[in-house]
Amino acid sequence: MKIVCNREKFLNGFQIASALVPTRSPRDILNSIKVEALDGKVILMATDQEAGVRLELDDAEVQTPGKALLNVQRVGNILRESSDETLTFETASTSLDIHGQHSEFHLPLANPDEFPNVGRFTEDSYFEMPAQLFREMVRRTVFATDTESTRYQLGGVLFEIDGDEITTVATDGRRLATMKGKGKSVNGYRNQNTSTIVPTKQLNIIERSISENDQTIQFAARASDVMFRTDRCTLYCRLVEGRYPNWSMVIPSREGRTRIEGIAGPFFAAVRQASIVADPDSRGIEFTFGNGTLIVAARTADVGQSRIEIPISYNLEPISITMDYRYVLDFFKVLPPEKGFALDVKSNTEPALYSTDDEFRYVVMPMSRF
Repeated sequence: MKIVCNREKFLNGFQIASALVPTRSPRDILNSIKVEALDGKVILMATDQEAGVRLELDDAEVQTPGKALLNVQRVGNILRESSDETLTFETASTSLDIHGQHSEFHLPLANPDEFPNVGRFTEDSYFEMPAQLFREMVRRTVFATDTESTRYQLGGVLFEIDGDEITTVATDGRRLATMKGKGKSVNGYRNQNTSTIVPTKQLNIIERSISENDQTIQFAARASDVMFRTDRCTLYCRLVEGRYPNWSMVIPSREGRTRIEGIAGPFFAAVRQASIVADPDSRGIEFTFGNGTLIVAARTADVGQSRIEIPISYNLEPISITMDYRYVLDFFKVLPPEKGFALDVKSNTEPALYSTDDEFRYVVMPMSRF
């Protein structure tokens, strides 16, 4: 095998694939990424035997077809530390040679045929949607999962398909994020699994693999696993077992609530500033809306207090609610600064509902006043 590639683009793909490499495994071979150069394409493959990824590299030239195993730690360090713009990977009889204009490395050559097979996307019936919409739906929900909970179903994102409409949902029991989007069923695909819960880790990998050039993504849930395919990446993983909570009951009605509208950027900045002196244990900050002003305030006995004001369009009687600033910041982090949003609140004992005009909703439970 002999391939010539752009170092930075190879590193980008290598880092995406390496996210699936287990930190500890009884099988040493799983600590490697398999590279395969066939039919003019360079493919990286990784698996932890619970999930697997196949990623096609951009800007890589195949001079001699073949395959090799790349040790994640050593090759990763070479890719990060090298200053060469292009690198050549070449297998010799007993070694893998990596060299550029100013560097040269010789590594032991392991047998790539012992690496577990990473399957291709072979489903004829699947759901298809715009890749960038899928990416946005994942970004706006995956942060709300709970990867440390004993309720394993909370450690993933729920996918619900109803005709050509898809909904993603994530919750950790204290806040909930959900977003709707449009796609299409291909060859009669219908999601028969009422609990299609995709693990957080694997969903982050497929989201990271989506480039600006990817047009569509296809996925198909089966009895115990799910497969995703973009223009350059295929990923499969086991589904999270368990029944997902009845999330729709958590979304509060807007009836009888006070609506505050704003722009993400100024609110994000105000919360960040106020949180500087927030109690590190309770993490509560108070929001007071009224008389054309939002006041965001926090105080901690041993640290100090903060009070940030920004103008808003709400001019009625003041209403106050205390929320965990981390949860509020998570909402604004996934929005462009110029994005408009609405906040529906009722009291400090009722959940707050954040929403945008593109079907993104976020529910946060309030806290006791500090």
